[in-house]
Amino acid sequence: MPAPTSQPAWSDALSDWYGRTARDLPWRRADFSEQYGAWGTLVSEFMLQQTPVARVIPHLEAWLERWPTPAAMATATPAQVVHQWANLGYPRRALWLHRAAVQVVEHHDGVVPREVSKLLELSGIGDYTARAVAVFHYGDRHPVVDTNTRRVIARLVEGLSAPEPPSARDLTRMSTLLPEARAASAVFNAAMMELGAVVCTARSPKCEVCPLASDCAWLRAGQPQTGDRRRRQARYEGSDRQARGALLRMLREAPEHRVPAGVAAEHWPDGGQRDRAIDSLVADGLIEASDGELRLPA
Repeated sequence: MPAPTSQPAWSDALSDWYGRTARDLPWRRADFSEQYGAWGTLVSEFMLQQTPVARVIPHLEAWLERWPTPAAMATATPAQVVHQWANLGYPRRALWLHRAAVQVVEHHDGVVPREVSKLLELSGIGDYTARAVAVFHYGDRHPVVDTNTRRVIARLVEGLSAPEPPSARDLTRMSTLLPEARAASAVFNAAMMELGAVVCTARSPKCEVCPLASDCAWLRAGQPQTGDRRRRQARYEGSDRQARGALLRMLREAPEHRVPAGVAAEHWPDGGQRDRAIDSLVADGLIEASDGELRLPA
């Protein structure tokens, strides 16, 4: 995809808009970075994966108060981190974050690395999270692409109502739009994500307040509905995911985080689904099952 000739103007317009309207979020504050360093950025990015901002903020504050550094978290047990994760969803992220903290202590002297290649070696870190840490904490120049960014590019550049399924091309597309200066590129990354989150939303875009509306290919085309080929997530109600969540909640709330296996039937009566949920939780390392008992991992 060739770089649009209007790219510098986009950068200026987005930077101005972002400076005036960006939400006041904890991880964007200077004192947050000063207090927690790259570790704070890493924890926030783990929590923000597929979880709304409003749910993340109180959990993030509690987490960093308990474990303000990778070294502090590395001394925790898996049971403690799964319990602290509470209702954030996708609890394997808690175990991955714990393993990442141990790796940072063992291989990086307790300091979250700056290089994307080294960040990618940590447990649970993919292209987005690695680049987010390198850009939003260290200020390096990399494309950072999340769902919101992909939607903005799809509409602004390609005239599509929804982005195509994620692919390696996403980073290439974003790279062509980034300003050359490191500071400007970091702001551009953040502003694109913010634009998709609060203006260029999936269902009710606010095109009338978009700073890039005059250059938007989708808006010029009359906002055609071009379809959405991304894979849809299965319904949560009644799913195995809900069963897993109910069983984990049971153990988080139980004394010493353990119960007799038979108690699980009180929390999820469908026996077949309950057994599948228990088996998958054990396989993921989120619970242990032995001697007729279920418990959070030691």
